Amino acid sequence: MTVPRCVTIATSDSGGGAGVQADLKAFAAAGCYGASVIVALTAQNTRAVVATHVVPDEFVTRQLDAVFSDIGADAVKTGALVSERIVGVVAAFLGALGDRLPPLVVDPVMRASTGTQLLTDDAASLMVQRLFPLATVVTPNLHEAEALAGASGSRRELAERLVARGARAVLITGGHGEPIDHLFDGRRHTAITVGRVESRTTHGSGCTHSATLAAQLARGVPLVDAARAAAEITASAVAHGLTGIGGGEGPVDVLDLRARR
Repeated sequence: MTVPRCVTIATSDSGGGAGVQADLKAFAAAGCYGASVIVALTAQNTRAVVATHVVPDEFVTRQLDAVFSDIGADAVKTGALVSERIVGVVAAFLGALGDRLPPLVVDPVMRASTGTQLLTDDAASLMVQRLFPLATVVTPNLHEAEALAGASGSRRELAERLVARGARAVLITGGHGEPIDHLFDGRRHTAITVGRVESRTTHGSGCTHSATLAAQLARGVPLVDAARAAAEITASAVAHGLTGIGGGEGPVDVLDLRARR
């Protein structure tokens, strides 16, 4: 049996807790082969993003060409895309795949957990225009959903607004306020209860959630079941987070490394 292939198009976290590094761990934990297209580098740890270096457009395209022409993908996820130019490059490449585009999870990462902005306003606007229509599902947290919808409201209302703006399906994730993920596929609303974990080990939880969702879709799991699995696995990763790593918010542990010691 062929191992499902997942590709993350995102930013590197030098601290290993979020971004591309978190995505690859989540893919592995879900039994998928992970490949990556790095669009930016961060000098980052558990306390702060110290600096960001955006990868040149041409090199992002070379990575995309290299990965998709040889390895291919059964699912793709995007994470922090940083700039308007990078969003345009990624949208152009994925859009050109046409019917060959596999399930796509767009995680509109706007800020790091430490508060650093990771997506400019212009980039967010272009993401809505160019990437949302390509996505199988868009996965903002509540704050991101409000920013992208340009309004506040209930999860139900925000999901409907984002579908009206071009997304096929929206999964507004919990972790900010009420512990519920809300899925709207354009027809049906589904509330997914999220296990509430009081923990200081949440670094990388959003990336882990969207990467796990992509991995489930790569395995052929229906969207609503994939969303439930992503919520359950991410809650477990937070509960098993690594408290001894760094002095800030500790990273989630989707691989349950503590149990392997």
